[in-house]
Amino acid sequence: MAAIKRPRRPETDEGGMGYLQSLPRRVVTVYLPLLVFIIVLLFPFYWMTITAVKPNVEMTDYANFNPFWVVHPTLQHIRYLLFETSYPGWLLNTVIISTAATFLSLLAAVLAAYAIERLRFSGARQVGLAVFLAYLVPPSILFIPLSVMVFNLGLYDTPFALILTYPTFLIPFCTWLLMGYFRSIPFELEECALIDGATRLQILTKIVLPLSVPGLISAGIFAFTLSW
Repeated sequence: MAAIKRPRRPETDEGGMGYLQSLPRRVVTVYLPLLVFIIVLLFPFYWMTITAVKPNVEMTDYANFNPFWVVHPTLQHIRYLLFETSYPGWLLNTVIISTAATFLSLLAAVLAAYAIERLRFSGARQVGLAVFLAYLVPPSILFIPLSVMVFNLGLYDTPFALILTYPTFLIPFCTWLLMGYFRSIPFELEECALIDGATRLQILTKIVLPLSVPGLISAGIFAFTLSW
């Protein structure tokens, strides 16, 4: 019986990774677009840095100074910002408010998401849908009722006003996000813990939360960024 000859494979795969074996092709298709992307991405940070250390005359006199470079760097603007304005106090207030609002939002979102996904009460699916729909409500609609509540509680012009109002639009999204992560955790792990005598709080803190660290980080970044 005559052997069946298989067709030879081409030496180079022009349509696959072999296309990038040539250095000119890699430069045109990979390195050059990547370089353009990096320049566009980093240029705002470069511009911010050189502007911070430029004297006033270099920022206004473009006829005699290159706008993309610093001839006589100075720390005068940074010194003025840190020691002659109220910026450090404003920054501290922002950090405190953002951290507190993020902590309260994550605490409420963890409890709400776990209750909706694991306690299996009647109407849990509808409650989850309502939480998601609450996130879609424009925050501007809440301005008037929240301002009235802040005035009535005597919290006007205090950090507590922001700490208590920011979670109103942070909790729905964080809850909806954590519901998806809790849903991906096998329920059999919790059943084994229940058989061994663990409480719901122990299951939440020792099993569910450690497995949901990526979701907690994502929700925390979202909440902190919006609060900031």
